Amino acid sequence: MQSRKPSESTIIMTEIVLPNDTNTFGNLMGGRLMYWMDIAAALSAQKHCNAPVVTASVDNISFENPIKLGNAVHIEAKVTRAFNSSMEVHLSVWGEDLTQQFKYKSNEAYYTFVALDPNRKPRPVPELTPESEGEKRLFEGALRRRQIRLILGGKMKASDATELRALFIND
Repeated sequence: MQSRKPSESTIIMTEIVLPNDTNTFGNLMGGRLMYWMDIAAALSAQKHCNAPVVTASVDNISFENPIKLGNAVHIEAKVTRAFNSSMEVHLSVWGEDLTQQFKYKSNEAYYTFVALDPNRKPRPVPELTPESEGEKRLFEGALRRRQIRLILGGKMKASDATELRALFIND
């Protein structure tokens, strides 16, 4: 299986915030944004591995700035690291006031996907080879983020988290 670059999995999805997408304050509802983010992240993961994928986890999503009714939403998703059968996808979300021509950051998050074979069992995915400094930084941090996810999900003991151990314990 040939290694892939993060740029090969990049997805940029754009939506417009319509009245049915907003809360009583005229802001995009968080659940609607998370739905769009899940679609963009899944497309990115599928593009990386050329297989169907399922969402395994969603990391903390903090909303920095609301996206208003009538504004555009830009979601950029790309794979940051591939493990055995799973992939971490980083998402950046930007709002854009099209009439004022002003773009602003709304939030970012990490989603994890698992690739499936025809029997709906996990299957191997291609490795990822980061190129830019930013891609390398995300790649390096992915193992720590993965260990945090596994600990919080009860699938790993904190004492086995070798990458996290180096952050908290001086040997």
